[in-house]
Amino acid sequence: MQEVYEFQAEINQLLSIIINTFYSNKDIFLRELISNAADAIDKIRHIELCSKDTVKNHVDEYQITIRVSMDGQTITIEDTGLGMSKDDLINHLGVIAKSGTKSFMEALEDSDKMSLIGQFGVGFYAAYLVADNVQVFSKRYDEDNCYKWESRAGGTFTVTECESDIVRGTKMVLFLKPENSNYIDHTKLCQLVKKYNDFIEYPIMVEYEVEEDVPEEEEEEDIEEIEENENNEENDKKEKNNEENDKKEKNNEENDKKEKNNEENDKKEKNNEENDKKEK
Repeated sequence: MQEVYEFQAEINQLLSIIINTFYSNKDIFLRELISNAADAIDKIRHIELCSKDTVKNHVDEYQITIRVSMDGQTITIEDTGLGMSKDDLINHLGVIAKSGTKSFMEALEDSDKMSLIGQFGVGFYAAYLVADNVQVFSKRYDEDNCYKWESRAGGTFTVTECESDIVRGTKMVLFLKPENSNYIDHTKLCQLVKKYNDFIEYPIMVEYEVEEDVPEEEEEEDIEEIEENENNEENDKKEKNNEENDKKEKNNEENDKKEKNNEENDKKEKNNEENDKKEK
């Protein structure tokens, strides 16, 4: 069952600032979300080293995966970290304001210090610099259930128990605003990942989901077939031209032969006339 909650007043105010104010450096959203994912892995790594028996859900690797859907215009950031329970999602992402929320908003009043958002413990909300809807799927390391948090930052958020293939960790899905669709560009995204990967000790995988409307193989086959037909037509045309040229050449040879015969006949006739003249 879906449950609806209201954002804490300061968080709601922060979201309003992020959404309604123009910031030129939106790239920081990826830095903050990658940093959060790495922090979650750090925490589960520490727990597994100190009290492994408390970990119910095990995964083979510590890693961060960034998945891009070209068709759906979404960026998904998934980690194999600590994971969050239902209460964690409610409290950490909406109801209980971080201690740095107010301080960060005060800093924004003085100048454009959006790049410092992570230092105040509210880096998660940087997602709304580029997205108009954010979904968070999470499964805590010591629980069986997975929960989905979602909000369009309109003052409320929802939490629902859900089915998911997550073994442990958190998956964030960002539905990009139309003006921020440039972030699904492969080159741009990989450059940003490489830039921020220097400060992360865990592997970051980037995956692209190809559009399914027109399979690439079929498209390639169609292109090859068109090219083959064009080549055949061109070859037929060349062959026809060659035949015509051969025919013309043959006609020219015959004409030359006839002309030569005529010349010889004229010559013979002339000789005959001369002989007749001599006889007389």
